[in-house]
Amino acid sequence: MSEEKKTRGIAILGSTGSIGTQALDVIEAHPERFTVEVLTARGNCDLLIEQALKFKPNCVVITNEDHYEKVSKALWEADIKTYAGPSALEQVVEMEGVDIVLTALVGFAGLKPTMKAIAAGKHIALANKETLVVAGELVTKAAMEAGVNIYPVDSEHSAIFQCLVGEFNPIEKIYLTASGGPFRGKTREELASVTKAQALKHPNWEMGAKITIDSATLMNKGLEVIEAKWLFNLKPEQIDVIVHPQSIIHSIVQFEDGSMKAQMGLPDMKLPIQFAIGYPDRLSSDFPRFNFMDYPSLTFEVPDMKTFGNLALAFRAMEKGGSLPCVLNAANEIAVDAFLHDRIGFLQIQEVIEKTMDGVAHLEHPTLEQYIEIDEKARAFANALID
Repeated sequence: MSEEKKTRGIAILGSTGSIGTQALDVIEAHPERFTVEVLTARGNCDLLIEQALKFKPNCVVITNEDHYEKVSKALWEADIKTYAGPSALEQVVEMEGVDIVLTALVGFAGLKPTMKAIAAGKHIALANKETLVVAGELVTKAAMEAGVNIYPVDSEHSAIFQCLVGEFNPIEKIYLTASGGPFRGKTREELASVTKAQALKHPNWEMGAKITIDSATLMNKGLEVIEAKWLFNLKPEQIDVIVHPQSIIHSIVQFEDGSMKAQMGLPDMKLPIQFAIGYPDRLSSDFPRFNFMDYPSLTFEVPDMKTFGNLALAFRAMEKGGSLPCVLNAANEIAVDAFLHDRIGFLQIQEVIEKTMDGVAHLEHPTLEQYIEIDEKARAFANALID
């Protein structure tokens, strides 16, 4: 059996979230290809216990230590080791049986365990875009030095990756597609009164709360723009965004001769998850198939970056580089959380981010420790604005 065809041990960081649960569906459909070595969750201990009893991992991590006793007791007889706390995440990714670490954590929390996994020589299936947004220069350099591959799980970056397989020609430009979210076409006056329930209703994708709000503000696309820069070694002017409401074309690569490749399919995160952990093979699936007659018209629009200013802020952060994307991300996490807890309105998310970007001192080439300090300062600044 070739190296590519052997059974791969998977660690899923964030197994109880949307990406984590879908990844387990993919693994369950291909037991001859994958084993579950590690499962982790922040606070959903009941689902973590259920997953662990079904998939029998080597160990689990519950980062909220208040739940440790309950999880440990439930898994004791199944001989599944239980650890607790954020530092445990950084240790379990180094385990010998782990071949690929799927980082499906939300936000900045994904950075340190991803760096630890890279240092341990583990390949990364990256669903935590914030890791590259915050510290793309450090992460990509570390991966290169360790000989580690980073396989994108975001549907847009997976699409670019799939279009590039077998290509040896330079990229002229990439187009990341965006659905436009639930508020496409609305004015700022209309956005001033939108509710949390409206913002959480995405037209095409089923996702967690934070990423759904990011999609509504177009910040999710902004984070993907920064992530794409590092994943594909691009200059800011080589990255563009187009709104494609049907979410059938997941992204496009344009080459130097003007030819373009697009990756298409129904909106289903299981496909990019499966492609990432199964690469270089395309594994068979029973996913629903696309029918052209169900989508006789595919349309495209220019994103409205005046109404949805978060996308413009992300381009600004990417162009300046250094610590600014880290500040952007930290302020966004705080602002989105505040919106979800009814502390600020929808349009105030952008205001908090912009003021934090202007108010936190800039560093050109931060170290990992400095990124952690900058993240803390930006969060404190944003929280002070909200309070």
